Parts: sequence; C-alpha cells; structure tokens
Amino acid sequence: MDTRMDNQATPLRWRGEQYPSTDPAGIYAALVDLDRPGFIVRTPQGIGAVAGGRTASAGDGLPLLAAVPPLSPRRLGSKAFLAAHGVRLPYMAGAMAGGIASADMVVALAKEGLLASFGAAGLLPESIEKALNRFATAIPGLPYAVNLIHSPSEERLEREAVELFLRHRVPCVEASAFLGLTPHIVRYRVAGLRRDADGRVVAGNRVIAKVSRSETAERFMRPASASLVSSLLAQGLITAEQAELAKYVPMADDITVEADSGGHTDRRPLPALLPTILRLRDTVQREHHYPTLIRVGAAGGLGTPTAVAAAFAMGAAYVVTGSVNQSCVESGASKATKAMLADAGIADCDMAPAADMFEMGVELQVLKKGTLFPMRAKRLYELYQTYEGLEALPQAERIRLETQIFRRPLEDVWQECVGYFERRDPEQLERAKGSPKRRMALVFRWYLGMSSRWSTVGDADRTLDYQVWCGPAMGSFNDWVTASYLKPPGNRRVADVAEHLMRGAAFHTRLAQLRTAGVQLPVSAADYRPVPLETAAASLGGAA
Repeated sequence: MDTRMDNQATPLRWRGEQYPSTDPAGIYAALVDLDRPGFIVRTPQGIGAVAGGRTASAGDGLPLLAAVPPLSPRRLGSKAFLAAHGVRLPYMAGAMAGGIASADMVVALAKEGLLASFGAAGLLPESIEKALNRFATAIPGLPYAVNLIHSPSEERLEREAVELFLRHRVPCVEASAFLGLTPHIVRYRVAGLRRDADGRVVAGNRVIAKVSRSETAERFMRPASASLVSSLLAQGLITAEQAELAKYVPMADDITVEADSGGHTDRRPLPALLPTILRLRDTVQREHHYPTLIRVGAAGGLGTPTAVAAAFAMGAAYVVTGSVNQSCVESGASKATKAMLADAGIADCDMAPAADMFEMGVELQVLKKGTLFPMRAKRLYELYQTYEGLEALPQAERIRLETQIFRRPLEDVWQECVGYFERRDPEQLERAKGSPKRRMALVFRWYLGMSSRWSTVGDADRTLDYQVWCGPAMGSFNDWVTASYLKPPGNRRVADVAEHLMRGAAFHTRLAQLRTAGVQLPVSAADYRPVPLETAAASLGGAA
C-alpha cells in the first residue's frame, strides 16, 4: 500500500486491540467492515489497515496516516427517501414490463425492507389485480410500488390500471415512458390528497416519475395543470377539496433520472443528465417552495458497486436497478432468457422499435446476443415507413415475412389481432377500419408483442425471436460477479444483489475518501467482492 503523506510527521497516533494488517487480504477485510471506523497506519512491517480502535494526539501507538468513519449503506442517499417509503436502503428495483418485475420480486424485496415496482405494463387488468391481491395478503403494510406506463395508443389500459390502483389503495406508482401528463396519472396523484390534523397537505398516493428528458421532468416537478384538474373535478373523479390542494403539491415525490437503461431509453449518459435534472429541481423549488424537497434518483447503467457509488457521489437521493434484476431467481423471465442475460457483455445491446409506440418510431434497448429480434424488428419498421399497407408489400417481401418472421400467413395474424383487441381494446379495431397503414401497424406490433412473450415463457422454438429488454449494466454486472457465487443465474436473488450493490457502493465510497487523503490501496484490496451474506457476517463477527 502506498501513501503520499509525510508519514513521519503525522501528529496523531492509533491504538487498538487488533493489530493492523499489511497484506492485501487483511487490508480489504478491515475496510469492508463498514460498521467500524477504518484506519490507515504505519507499522514496522509497512503501511497497514485496521477496523476499530481509537486515536490520540500523543503517547503510545502507531502513526495514523488516514481514517474513514463507519459508513452504513443506508447513509449513502436521502434519509427522506427512507422515511417516505418506509425502507431501510435508498434503493429501488424498477419495473420491467410484462410481469418480469414479478410479484415474487416485489414480495422478496419488501420483506427485506426494500422497494420494488411491479411490472404491470402490458398486463391485462385481471393479471394486475391478481398481483395486488397478493400484495395485500403477503406484504400488508410493507413498501411496494406498481408501474404505470404511458400508453398513447391504448389509453383504455392506462385508465383501467389507475382505477385498479385507486380501488386497491396502491401506495406508490412508478410512472414511466410518459411524454406528458395524462388525466390518468393526474387522477391517481390528486385523488390521494388531503389535509392532516395540522392543516398540512398530505399526498397519500406517491408518484415516482422515471424520466430522461428535462421537459418531462419539469412537468412532474410542478403541480398538475389547472385544466386537467378541472376536467377531473367536472367528471366527479376527484373532490373539490382535492382539486384545491392540487395547486400546492408537485406531481411526483421522486424523479428517477433514467440514463442508458434497458427498455425505453434515450441512452443519455448519467454524468450529463443527473446534474441537469438536479439543477432543474432546485430551480422549481425556488419558485414553489415545497415543504418537502423533490428527491432525484438515478437509474440506468447501475450494474456494479462503483457505478452505484458514483451515482450517490453525484447527488442521487436513491438508485434504481433494472437489467440486473431480470436475471435473478425471482424475475418473471424464463430460465432460457436468464441464461442469455447472464452471458451478456456490455456491448451486447441494440436498439429496436417499441411495440407500444411503434408508429411514433420510439425505440427501446434490447439484448442482441443470441437473438435476431433487433434486426427483424427494425426491418418491420422500415417496411411500415415504406409501404401504405400489407397489400402494398412486394410479393417477395411478403413471403419472407410469412416464412421467416411471422411463420404464418399475415391474414391469420390479422385475425388473431382482431380477437385480441376485441377483448382488450376494441377502439384499436375501429381506428384500423379503412386504414391499411394502421392495420399493418397492428400486425407488425403482433410480432413485437409476441417476441417479449416468447422470451418470458421460454418458447424454445422461438429463441431467435426473443425480445429481451437489457442495458449495458447487465454486462458490467456479469463481469463484476465473474468467479463469485453470483455468476450462475440460479444463485442470483434480488435481495442479495441489492445488498451487495449497496454494501459495495459504501466500500468504494470509503476508498474514494482515502484516495483524497493520498492513500493508494493494493489492486487486490480495492474491489468489493460479493460473497454469501451469511459468510460475510461470520467473517466480521456478525457486523455484516
């Protein structure tokens, strides 16, 4: 271990019962003991590290070169986030659509005092309600959230989801993919407003807005528009008191800054995006003087402890993970998909058209290793842009679609679409009448929707068509856990992953503090290594 300090001139001494370690393994063990202060001292054997002890300005003891205080992972972010959501760590497992962020995942994390968002996007109301009933019985009073994704082409789904959330008194909604505020997200927020005994405005329905654009963030940072609130009041969906109170609260309690993530993403770098949104939050706060400051968290690319530590160092109130949870045991993804994810590298992602915003040209980030989905989905969008309907497709192109991608006649696919939307959203069929272009969009969206389902259920005959939402964080996570017990996907549990990412972030934060004091650690002592938590606790005498 190296230090640039003048070791002989240090005025402080260290004393303690445990002798400092000078070998890399001992140095690591001392600094990974997060519940006790860590000291860097000069010994006759060289510079070493030790956990615990005390300092003195004179007398016996070893020369003290640097010190770091105890650092519990819960101290990394915002205490207000912990209090507001009733959790013990400033950490959240974000939603992954189609139930990939499963009820099992939500329950497992809630029981560990951690927040997770159920992936309700793309599910029918009866499936969402089944999950809500389970939460009511399995984790009553414990923290959880449910995802509300903006559905510009299927407004009915958004409306029915909010009605379910209100009926089941869902305490928190994670709003994602919103381009602007809709009546449904405003209704959820405003319908939970009331005054407490002291006259303070209380927002009973919490909103965590996941955004990647400043203009969208600002809409959630400000109160709901008067026109939307008035419309809800006129429809009898909120009370007059709630309409009045809406002027005093922002639309969201928390803003998650989404950088280069899986699924819907603008692929913006977190170091550029997070400071921008933090400054915007401060500007809005100076204008509105909210009693409680809007918290700003970070998501996207957070697959290692160093990445999580960096997010907190930039000012994140909390962190949100996604891709890394998809490969865990509790995920709703199939075993085949989890194996693909566990084998992904940081460059194994690509952009492809999104099913829910296909006509708008919106893309999402997916896994490209082991699947042809990105290439095939892009080809469908090229055809959609080029031709005015299925009937206008060249015969050779139609044959390729029916034999290679759809594996059935396009007319059969259309009939399946008719049956699907008659049950789910008949308005889609009305809009397709007399519009060959719209009809073609629905047929192409069938493939985009089914590809994610094939991945979720593990259809072995459709492996090359799997749509797997994934960001580069998955590759960095896989690289970090190489040679550890977390390498096989069967050993990955969401609570373990959360603990290791947060404990590792605290460890790397301490290393950063030591670096500013001029301490350079041996390479083998400077990277947090995930070991089973019970093993870590035993090695530290229960401190872990």
